[in-house]
Parts: sequence; C-alpha cells; structure tokens
Amino acid sequence: MTADSPPPAAGGQRRRGRLRAVPSVWQRRTPAGEHMRTVTVGGRVMRVAVREGSPQWPPLLLCNGIGASLELLQPFVDALDRQRTVIRFDLPGIGGSPLPVMPYHFLTVAPLLGGLLDRLGYRQADVLGISWGGGLAQQFAVQCPARVRRLVLVATGTGSLMVPAHPRVLARMLTPRRHRDRGYAASIAGEIYGGSLRANPSRAGDLLHGWTRLGPSRGYYYQLLAGLGWTSLPLLPLLRQPTLILAGDDDPIIPLVNARIMHLLIRRSELNVYHGGHLDLVSEADRMAPVVEAFLAAGAGSAVASPDGTPTAPGKWRKAGT
Repeated sequence: MTADSPPPAAGGQRRRGRLRAVPSVWQRRTPAGEHMRTVTVGGRVMRVAVREGSPQWPPLLLCNGIGASLELLQPFVDALDRQRTVIRFDLPGIGGSPLPVMPYHFLTVAPLLGGLLDRLGYRQADVLGISWGGGLAQQFAVQCPARVRRLVLVATGTGSLMVPAHPRVLARMLTPRRHRDRGYAASIAGEIYGGSLRANPSRAGDLLHGWTRLGPSRGYYYQLLAGLGWTSLPLLPLLRQPTLILAGDDDPIIPLVNARIMHLLIRRSELNVYHGGHLDLVSEADRMAPVVEAFLAAGAGSAVASPDGTPTAPGKWRKAGT
C-alpha cells in the first residue's frame, strides 16, 4: 500500500559466549526522563538511552543516521506516546561511545543490536532506522529476524546498489564537517537535506549542534567504511516483518525512487511519501511521530516469537524474570 501524506499546514534469553559480563553504569538522566547508561556488548562499549514506558507496549529501538549522536532524535522521542519504551544508542566512535580499536561492518554490527536487547532484558522490539541507520535496521531484520517485530525505514536506501544522490551532495557527505561546524551546517542544509530546511537552513545548526554530543572524526569515517560494498537489494525479498517505508518528496540524499524500489521488493511493506526532506523525522517530529505510532499500534496485539522461535504472548516483551 502506498500513501502520500499532504503538505504540512502553514505556520530474548542471553546467549553464552556472545556478551561480555560487564555491569552497566548509570551516568545521568536527561530532561525528558530517559536513563543514560553505558553497555558493553560483544566487546564494544556503547552509550545507551532508555525511556521506560508501559511493559505492555513493545519497545522501539532507534538506529540513527551517520555521525549523529543519540540526542539528535530527541524531538522525535518527545513526540512519541509516553507509554512506549524507546531505546537509543551511540555506535562505537559516535557521540559518547568510545572509538573502537578496529572498524566494523554492517554484517558485524547488526548482531550487537540483539546483544543490546538482551542486556536490557527484551526478547524483541520494533526497530526504526533513519538514513544510515536504516541500512543497519535492514541488516538486523534479515540477520536476526526473530528479534524484530515491525520495521520502520525512514529516508533510507539500499546501500551501494541504489539510485545515488547528485555528486555534489555525495561530496558533502564524505566528511563530518557539518557535525563540527554550525555555520557550515546551515550553509549547506537546504542543498543536502531539502524540505523545510531550504527555507530555514539555520534549523540544521540547531538540530546538529543544539544538544548533540560530538565524537571523534574517525568515528564518522568508520561509519562510512561500515557500508563499503554493502547492499540490501538482494536481501529485501527475505524481509518478513511488516515494514513501513517513510520517504520525503524532497530528499536530496536519498532520491524518492529508492523508496519505491524497496516497496516493490519488501512483500509486507507500506510506502508513505511525505512532503519534506531528509531530516523531517526530527525537524517535523510532531507530524511524523503519529504516522509511526499508527503503524506500530496496528500490530501491537499480534503474537511474537522469542529468539529461539517460541511463541510469546502479546504484550510480554521482557525476558522472564525482568
């Protein structure tokens, strides 16, 4: 099913040998009520934020875009229903997560998400990925299908095999400068992000620099390397989860045709084309969050499966004893 949104009005059980038994350390609480903690999974240390909600609601795991710390998604988290548990994280070398010794790849980092859910006590989650994080979400859903109940892909594509952006836009994405220079971010915002940031480019500086946490430049390049040679194109027919594809009609980074291709290849997918650009999930969170909520709520009462394939009663998302 394809839906075009109108323009906005004016104005699991723990697996042995996988997880390092290091206690989590609580660090601070954000103004929105999330708990910030440090979690070690598979030998990699990640900063994680968890906003606790109702245990009867499936948690939502958010996968961020390239170079962005978990704080970038705060407007979207604030716009979601307070009953929904929301999990965010900084990849190694991004935001508040320390730089890893070696680079990583989508194939190796995707299982870390399953380990993260184990550490937090969840068998399964809904997963949303935006931009680069959409690639990670696709790989996780294929590689660990029992851990993903529903999938939301926002402003994302299929990796190295996709209809590319204009070379000038791609060139802007090769460095983390926009994350380190507020004025530069504003100067290129309309060109690379499109949507409402064309008319109000200073908002890009607010989003990327207002409260986000800056990581080392090498962490950005590690993320670029993670997608080198990777594509989800042949994997998309393997996706069995109900999937919502959200795509902007003015997204210079991910041309809209990519979303239409993904919709054709993912059997249980819905395509929602919204009037806007690449960052509307956060810049227009009040408009986008209800669309995501409606999709997630549509399947909230369905039976799910634990990592070993055992059916789990609706609403019981945590591991036994947690």
